[in-house]
Amino acid sequence: MPAAATPRVSPYARVKQYLKSRLTAGDWTPGALMPSEAELVAQFGVSRMTVNRALRELQAEGLVDRIKGAGTFAAPLHRVSSTLTLRDLHDEIIERGHRHDSQVLVQRAERCGDALASQLDLAGGDEVFHTVIVHRENGVPVQCEDRYVSPLCAPAYLAQDFTRITPTHYLFSVTALWRAQYSIEAALATADEARWLEMPAAEPCLVMVRRTFTRKRPITLARLVHPGSRYGLEGQFAP
Repeated sequence: MPAAATPRVSPYARVKQYLKSRLTAGDWTPGALMPSEAELVAQFGVSRMTVNRALRELQAEGLVDRIKGAGTFAAPLHRVSSTLTLRDLHDEIIERGHRHDSQVLVQRAERCGDALASQLDLAGGDEVFHTVIVHRENGVPVQCEDRYVSPLCAPAYLAQDFTRITPTHYLFSVTALWRAQYSIEAALATADEARWLEMPAAEPCLVMVRRTFTRKRPITLARLVHPGSRYGLEGQFAP
């Protein structure tokens, strides 16, 4: 009997599989610059749209980072096995069909102490931008966001109207996010946080401390406090 025909692999799949196999083999270390779209177009004899599709899918899988004007980079290894999606709380609330609004409690420039300076790769006494914002869902406080931002990454940060745009949305638009560090714990709010969140001081909270980076420097350090009775984290995993 004649041999079965070999299934034809689409052009974009060939490009994707080539890049994926080389990433798996460690040919590009985390953070390494990978071939440009033009180089891949010439190598495979395909269109730029085909190459772009392959790179988009690799990015969606957490295997590469694409930075406009800089190129495509191999993603940090930890992102291949464990991903954290940084989302705008405003978008989450709107997707639930609810109303989001916010109250800005602090929006000013300050001088940072040594501990904060080390977190943002600044020098003690340097200027840092500070905001404290309470986010509400249908009028109920669900998050107190205490955020410090490096002026080196977002010099116009304090000029924004954070009752109309969230800090997360604004920072996504003006910085090239490269990686994030975070910790999550059950803890009590401070007295001020409990008052701002209109919750009993003894109620447990879900507290996330998150630091984000460009490829060169820290962008922001944020403490996000959520009343335990009003907020939860959800996710899914498939082996």
